[in-house]
Amino acid sequence: MTDLDTREWLLTNGLGSFASGTVSDVRTRTYHGWLFAAINPPAGRKLLLSHLEASLEIPGKVIALGTNFWGSGQIEPKGYKMLHNFDVNPVPKWLWGEENWQLSRQLVMPYGWVGEGREKLPMLNAQRTLIQYRYEGKDVGILRLRLLIGDRDFHHQQSESEKLQFSQLVNQHLVCLQANFGGEFGTPWHLRWTQGEYQADGVWYWNYGLPEETKRGLGDREDLYSPGYLIANLQPGDTVTLEAKVGLPDPQQPILSPDSFVEAVEAEQERLAQIFGWRLEEAGEQPFDFAQEPGAGRRGAGEAGEQGEKNQLPITNYQSPIWQKLLKASDQFIVYRASIAGPTVIAGYHWFNDWGRDTLIALPGLTLVTQRFDLAKGILKTFGHYCRHGLIPNAFPNADSEPFYNSIDAALWWIETLGLYLEATEDWQFLVEQFPVVQQIHKAFVGGTRYNIQVDAIDGLICWDANGVALTWMDALVGGLPVTPRRGKPVEINALWYSALCWLSQWAERLSQIDLGNSVRLNNQAQRYGQQAEQVKASLQKFWNPQLGYFYDFIAPDDRRNSQIRPNAVLALSLHHCGFSEQQGRQVLDLATSCLLTPYGLRSLDPGDPEYVGIYEGNSEKRDRSYHQGTVWTWLIGAYIRAWERFYPEEKLPFNWEPLINHFLSSACINSIAEIFDGDAPHISRGAIAQAWSVAEVIRHFR
Repeated sequence: MTDLDTREWLLTNGLGSFASGTVSDVRTRTYHGWLFAAINPPAGRKLLLSHLEASLEIPGKVIALGTNFWGSGQIEPKGYKMLHNFDVNPVPKWLWGEENWQLSRQLVMPYGWVGEGREKLPMLNAQRTLIQYRYEGKDVGILRLRLLIGDRDFHHQQSESEKLQFSQLVNQHLVCLQANFGGEFGTPWHLRWTQGEYQADGVWYWNYGLPEETKRGLGDREDLYSPGYLIANLQPGDTVTLEAKVGLPDPQQPILSPDSFVEAVEAEQERLAQIFGWRLEEAGEQPFDFAQEPGAGRRGAGEAGEQGEKNQLPITNYQSPIWQKLLKASDQFIVYRASIAGPTVIAGYHWFNDWGRDTLIALPGLTLVTQRFDLAKGILKTFGHYCRHGLIPNAFPNADSEPFYNSIDAALWWIETLGLYLEATEDWQFLVEQFPVVQQIHKAFVGGTRYNIQVDAIDGLICWDANGVALTWMDALVGGLPVTPRRGKPVEINALWYSALCWLSQWAERLSQIDLGNSVRLNNQAQRYGQQAEQVKASLQKFWNPQLGYFYDFIAPDDRRNSQIRPNAVLALSLHHCGFSEQQGRQVLDLATSCLLTPYGLRSLDPGDPEYVGIYEGNSEKRDRSYHQGTVWTWLIGAYIRAWERFYPEEKLPFNWEPLINHFLSSACINSIAEIFDGDAPHISRGAIAQAWSVAEVIRHFR
């Protein structure tokens, strides 16, 4: 296993569907396959096409090109030994070969939306993956492609069962496939190809091993069904193009040809160019010189290092600018949600859905820096529309029912992000539309809402008190109990509250200048919001721990102070309006730099704390217990940078970008950024392989 390159790649289509795998072409996760289709975008994701097992016959030789882990521990066949190159630009491409032959394979997942913002419409029949093989050699080659398929939820493995049957209808250059679960029909889909003869030959392949799931203490065995195989005789230079597509064949769809693949790639390139326009060209063509970046070579670089650097294939993905790759990565998280008929943000791949808090934190990097203002407006409008009891949804359901409102901070992040949007666009008409939502949030927090969220009448700070829930971003639960409950008055929540009150005062004053017929009332409101903000600013001093030179993480309902060194203090310094002094800000940053800063983000807890856990591993319970107890979160580097630039504007940032950008370019999921890293060096990447707010916060500050 040591010579297998298990770095990962990811394709998405804007509807929640994805394709993913590894550089060496071996499946290591439940989430590896070539067509995971979102039946109810972006949810209902099902594995339909796992992969095509390829072999090539040339005179006197049959070469098995696949690579599989088996439950027995064997790796068979070992096609990766003939794999010479892997490239992710513009789409994943593998190249196998020996002295007298070469075979390449490329995959593309065409995009499934048209338009931008809330006016964007899904093309629900466009859930498809295109695959193209190209053969070069001295002799005629015979390419054999065996279909390996399934019909299962993307979180679970498939097992052979008498109740699970697959039907197929074969036509010329086409096979239609559908599962039958004891009389209940699965998702219909079809595969078509440009050349070759298909042979129906139904057989189960048992006991695939999934070693990444073994590490996570989850189900790690899979059975896949093969309905048949395709045989194509290839002259040197010939291609075979295939398309796996959800639904039954449409007689009106274009004929599949060798050009179909190229056209799909070009269409995706053109779509990205239209979205980002001159911003792609502005990046230039020169590779980034880390030696010129402020802070390069300073603290943070020495701890760098990740597993998986031995026996890696060359990744030829450095031809285009880093900035362009970051923009492309950001687009993978923007998806259409059918239940709200509008845009949202997938928190991470492979397994996360869209979450309110994550979306709102990621929005500035994904949409404001990239100038996708219509998209930002559409998402803000959607969340504002679903405001209930002064709370913004933390998650949307997959059917026609109420969203989930289990967050204290989503509403406050909505106000903060709305403020950043308005600063960037001066779209004051949108403020007029959304100000009633802003007022609803303020009224609910002052008067009290769910989870006993309310403003303390004495000091003006926000508190909450409810058992069995975790309402801040440190929201892990084990056995129904919060690991880091933080009941009472969390520091970053009240910093968000202060910033929100400043926004409200500023907006009420601005709206009073617009002829809305209620200027006097708005002026009075502006004054009241301003007075309330001043009260909160004074009360924020309750969080100051003079002995430590840091903020208390939270004040419990019984008024006890929690003095753990966590990054929430840095979050409190990073907002648009900050209620803390320069001296306090500098002391907090000095301690955070020495205790929390790593090459990949901020630790969630000081390593000197007795509750610190330096490695995120083990079964689900063990991982959840360590999720916020020292694990490094990349998205927090954005808050650190904003706070540093506020309190140390003349000093170089003590953060070296090189390890994190190298991770983005060539580690874990190539051209994306992981959710989390171990708190202990060498800070191995963990969790979701591609995380929205990780990418977004790097975009927000890297330039």
